[in-house]
Formats: sequence, C-alpha cells, structure tokens
Amino acid sequence: MEITLIQEKFRSLYGDGGLVYTSPGRINLIGEHTDYNGGFVLPGAIDKVMYCIIKPNGTSDTIRAYAYDLSESDEFQLDDIPIKGWGKYIFGVCHEMIKRGAEIQGFDTVFSGDVPLGAGMSSSAALESCFGFALNDIYNLGFDRFALAKIGQATEHNYVGVKCGIMDQFASCFGKAGSLIRLDCRSLEYEYIPFNPESYRLVLLNTCVAHELASSAYNKRRESCENAASYIRKYHPEVELLRDATIDMLKEVANEVSAEDYIRAEFVIEEIERMGEACDALKRGDYETVGKKMYETHIGLSRKYEVSCEELDFLNNIARECGVTGSRVMGGGFGGCTINLVKDELHDAFVKRATDAYEQKFRIKPKVYEVVISDGARKL
Repeated sequence: MEITLIQEKFRSLYGDGGLVYTSPGRINLIGEHTDYNGGFVLPGAIDKVMYCIIKPNGTSDTIRAYAYDLSESDEFQLDDIPIKGWGKYIFGVCHEMIKRGAEIQGFDTVFSGDVPLGAGMSSSAALESCFGFALNDIYNLGFDRFALAKIGQATEHNYVGVKCGIMDQFASCFGKAGSLIRLDCRSLEYEYIPFNPESYRLVLLNTCVAHELASSAYNKRRESCENAASYIRKYHPEVELLRDATIDMLKEVANEVSAEDYIRAEFVIEEIERMGEACDALKRGDYETVGKKMYETHIGLSRKYEVSCEELDFLNNIARECGVTGSRVMGGGFGGCTINLVKDELHDAFVKRATDAYEQKFRIKPKVYEVVISDGARKL
C-alpha cells in the first residue's frame, strides 16, 4: 500500500496537514471457539493494515470522510447516522468515546488498507482501532489501549450489529512484532509469547467460500457449551464457563448432557489445554510441536465442533501430504482461510500444489496471503 497515494488524495480533498495513523489486521495461531467460553486465544497483529489520514476541520461536529479503496465519500454530523455503511465504524468509534466523556470535534479523513475483506483477518477491527488511536492522539483524550480495544468492540456491538468478542480489537491495539499475545478472554490479562520462526513462514490460504450455516451454527455451538457448563456446575459450583472445567468433570455428566453438547464441550476443554501446550512450545522455540497442535485443532474443529467444510478439509489434507509443519482452519469456520506454518524449503511447492489442486477440484482459485507478525496501532 502506497501511503503517498492516500496523502495525495487527502491534500486534493482537504489540503495539507493531515497526520497518518495505522492499525493492523490479525491472525490467531491457535485457540478457536475458546473466547466465549472464557478461555485463551493466541492472536498476533500482522503486516496487513488500515491507514487513516486525519486532521480537525474547525467545525464543531462535521465529519468529512473518503474511503480511498471504494472511491466513496460521505459527510455527516456527530449526531447523525452516516449514509455509507463504512461510515458506521467511524461514527461508532466517535460515539463510544463521547459516551466515555471524550470531547470530539469535526475532522476530515481519508482511509485505506490492504487487510483482505472476508478472509478472517479482522479488517473491521483494524479500521476501528486505527480511528480510535488517531482520535485519541489528536484530541489528547487519554484512553489507554485497553479502553481503545473496548471502544472498537462496542462499535461492533452497538453500531454494526456484530456481537464479537474482544480478541480482534485487542490484537490490533496490543500487537508487537516478533510476538503473539496469550490473551485471557475473561480477565483480559495478557502475555507476549515469542514468535520468531526463522526458517518458517505463515501462509493463509483463502478458500473463497462462505457457507450460509455459519451464524446459526455458531449460536448452536455456543448454546451447547453453555448447556454443558450448566450441568457441570450442579456438581462443581465453581465452574462458571467451560474454561473452568476439566475433561473428568465433563465425563461425570456424560449421561445427563446430549451427545452433541458433550462433544462440543470436549473440543473446547481440549482446545484450551492445547493452546497452553502450544505456548510452552513457542517459549522453547519448538515449532514442530506447535504445528502438531495446529493439526490437532483442525481435527477437533472438523470432527467434534463440526465447523469445517469440504474446502477447508481439502486444503488441510494437502498441507499434511506436503509435509507442512502445521495447518488448521482459522476463525469461526464454514469457509475462510486455513493458516499454515510452512518450512521455507517447502513453501513454493506447497503453495503451487495447494492452489492448483484446489482450483482443479472446486473450480475456484484460492487466494494466498503471506503474513508477518507486526506491531499494533500507532502513529506514522
């Protein structure tokens, strides 16, 4: 992404003086469907980012915005819903800050980015974090990064209509080059875990499909987890969420919960344990064990949680056959990407075989994204 092109557009629309801010998309190496069960996730900010150029325009409440990638402009007031759908993200961030006591005045902005849309890399969280960081800086609002992450999440909940967890915005705000973030989704305590795979690369393969079952299936699985936790709680009152449970506790209620609820809960409890083992392996620099855990996660997501699909399983099988160190579906499932930990010497052959075989079978060419773990929201 050429920042100079965005700067030129800003100058042509609004004149000189705009400041440049950026915030990244994210990947999650392991720890899937654990967030709403109070568990842990392991995201990292990536080198695919959103940019915004912004400056106050001297008005009390007028926002003039230009979406560079869409060649669309919009103008709205702080008390008026924007016309363009993308304007809701800017509007929402402003209003969530105002709710928290901030004083924001009118501004001009141009924004753009190279976070792929619909690929599970959280372009919306990157946009929210970018504007959150920018407004916090130019108006000296005093919000810390925790607050900025929560402002982004609240924007999704209250203005976009997506009841997301905190992981995406947290990774975008707290990202650090060379590190993943072990995030406790209940307490928001976090730890940076070293990620310096000198002879490996992270490659995402986008299936370019999104099956319609996703939202209803997500709700059903969440319900299964809550059901299982409620049965366990009868015998173990300390169990608030599945994060607090063990496999032995789940076995105690095997005859009381449905077979479907049991196997969903089993996956979550095992995934939380797997993520801990992966973090320990990363601290040792043991990427082979990390890869093994990624494959185990994929099997669990496919066979126990049942959120994979034919296309994702196909790419995962190709990765195994090519000797890729680790591979799994990333995100909610039913489409999207696989995330692959690939040795340098296998990279080219794997990408060629996976893309060729996938296109031959499904008549769709998968998109390939190389990602590097990078820093979070910042001023440039």
